[in-house]
Amino acid sequence: MFILKNAWISIKRNKGRNILIGIIILIIACACTITLAIKNTAVDLIDSYKSAYDKEVTISFDRTNMMKDFDPSQATGRENAREKFDSIATYTISDIESFANSKYIESYYYTYGIGLNGNNLEKAEIESNNGMPNGFGHGKEPNMSSTDFTLTGYSSLDAMSEFINGTYTMNEITDNACDIAFDGNYVFINQELADYNNLTLNDKIILEDEAENTYEFEIIGIFKENEDGSQEPMSMFSNSANTIVTNANAVVSITTNNQDIQATITPTFLIDSYDHVENLQAEFYEKGLDENFVLQTNEEEVTSAVSSMENINSFATTFLVITLIIGGIVLLVINMINIRERKYEIGVLRTIGISKFKLTLQFVSELIMVSVVALILGAGIGAISSKGVSNSLLANEINNSNEQAEEIGKNFGGPTMNGGMPDRGGNREEMRGKGMPVVQAYDSIDAVVDMKVLLELLGIGLSLVLISSIASMVSIQRFSPLTILKERS
Repeated sequence: MFILKNAWISIKRNKGRNILIGIIILIIACACTITLAIKNTAVDLIDSYKSAYDKEVTISFDRTNMMKDFDPSQATGRENAREKFDSIATYTISDIESFANSKYIESYYYTYGIGLNGNNLEKAEIESNNGMPNGFGHGKEPNMSSTDFTLTGYSSLDAMSEFINGTYTMNEITDNACDIAFDGNYVFINQELADYNNLTLNDKIILEDEAENTYEFEIIGIFKENEDGSQEPMSMFSNSANTIVTNANAVVSITTNNQDIQATITPTFLIDSYDHVENLQAEFYEKGLDENFVLQTNEEEVTSAVSSMENINSFATTFLVITLIIGGIVLLVINMINIRERKYEIGVLRTIGISKFKLTLQFVSELIMVSVVALILGAGIGAISSKGVSNSLLANEINNSNEQAEEIGKNFGGPTMNGGMPDRGGNREEMRGKGMPVVQAYDSIDAVVDMKVLLELLGIGLSLVLISSIASMVSIQRFSPLTILKERS
């Protein structure tokens, strides 16, 4: 009790010096509070973004492995490469289901594509006069496929990457499209194909395979392609003009009816961790995946998406370290000056019998009392300032996340269209359950000074007190009371 009472008296007696120490600690506490709030918020934001981006694994053709023994200068080398290519075993939906039955895989989706011809539908192409458009080429627009149309079936909205990344945008869509799109013979067609055949929503189209089996579909959506240009240099139509979008079940039904139809399957597996990719690939090989295929992830894409927030987190960490180093040095210097000025007081107290330990404890107590008041004030000021500062630093990221969510909603014919796909707001798990891909959007960043920040600030404050108290601890242990009094006299 004597130590605390004497420390309080000393604080009141040396107001100017203690106010200076308090101001320095207050500034440090304010800066640390804001920095810690921003740092913790950035970490939470990074985790939130990473959870919004699924950990995806796709099967890709390993060209490096395929071409390692290929010698283009040798005819036998080209022939061996051709035989090797033709011998590659492809995978089926049954294989995909088998691959997906793994402890590393949480869910999966796929795209299933086949080629069909039109029965009451004409391919979007132009045959010019004399077969020479603008004086170039011969005959009509070249057809790189033996069929007129590509029917692409998606297993869920998550698989519709062209709509998610903005390659396709829905122009028109029926009110009940979200409920029926993945259960029945319903399709989305390109605006160019619709205009070419004078088709509108709810019209029926009939496609047929090469065996002349016919399949009727109802149009429930019309989309446009946003990328300019075409794979065909002399084509006036986009690449997707003759692409018809449906659900995977409809394509499965057609391939079941005619097993001679060539199909292309592109699966995507959602995993719990990128660390399991090597084990998963080994498991796929054991289940029959050809070794000329490898697994690829979207880890680089996700890392790139959160790079700006990672930079803010690194900046906050660096700023915090610099603040603590400078603050600790300043407090240490002030305390050294303080000890030199109070050298006679130390000699008197030691002469009347106060032990070195109690004397050291008194000086530390003084600093703790001043620090506690300054830390409380600094935390309050930092709490008020942190939200505005963090929103200013993260303004670009907030805008990007909002724009991304709104853009994907528009691509699916979302809230800006009449009816159609659901609004992307609301509960993430509810939307995920409907197959809707979700990207988290933020109106603001709440850099909250919570209990975690306060505990971190307390730890920083105590660390600074201990660092700055080193001067008093060392000096008191070194000073001789008789020498001090003799120098004074």
